[in-house]
Amino acid sequence: MTFSLHRHIRTAAAAGLACAAFLAATPSPAFAHDALKSSSPAKNTQVSASSLEEIELEYTARVKFPFVVLRDAKGAQVPLGKPRLAGPKVVADVNGPLTAGAYVIAWRVVSSDGHPIEGEIPFRVKGSPSPTPTGESTSSPSSAPPASSPAQALAPSAADGSTPAASSAGVPGWIWAALAALVALGAFIGLRGARREPEREDVNAD
Repeated sequence: MTFSLHRHIRTAAAAGLACAAFLAATPSPAFAHDALKSSSPAKNTQVSASSLEEIELEYTARVKFPFVVLRDAKGAQVPLGKPRLAGPKVVADVNGPLTAGAYVIAWRVVSSDGHPIEGEIPFRVKGSPSPTPTGESTSSPSSAPPASSPAQALAPSAADGSTPAASSAGVPGWIWAALAALVALGAFIGLRGARREPEREDVNAD
C-alpha cells in the first residue's frame, strides 16, 4: 500500500515536471513582444521623392506612444508630421519632397505587453531625372545685317541729311571748281575794262 502510494506520487511529479518543461520551452503569445510587420518605404528600397508623402509602419499588434524620426545621410533630422496611430499602424507625414540620397527611419513604440521596442529602416531616394536636351534648330537667325549691293553701299543715306555731290558724266569736282574760278576771273576783267572806257573817251574829248 505504501509502495503503491509512493509510486503514484513519483508518477505525478514526473508528469508535472514534463508539463512545466514543455510550457517553458513553448513561447506563449501573451508574453511575446510585438514586432514590426512591414513598412513603407520598405527596408533597403529605392523610392522617388514625389511618391514619398508619408511614412507608414505596421506592427503585429496595436502599439502605443509612437516616436518616428527621419535622418539624411549626414545625420541631420528631416521634419516630419506628428506620428498618429491607426490600429496596428503608425503614420507620419513627410513635410515636402526629399532630395536624392540615403535616409534612415528610426522608430520606437511601446508594445502591447508594455515593453518598448525600436528599430531602423534604411532606404534611398532616387534623384530627379535630368532634362532631355532638345535638338538645336538647324536654322538660326543671323545677327549680321543683310549684305548690300555695291550700288547701295556707295549711295548716300537719305536719313543722315547728306546730299549727293554734283557730278556730270563722271567729270571730277575739281574741274568744275577750276571752271568756276575762270568764269569769276573773266567777269572781273570784263568789269574792269568797262570802267576804263569812259575815262579814255573823256581824254580824247579834251
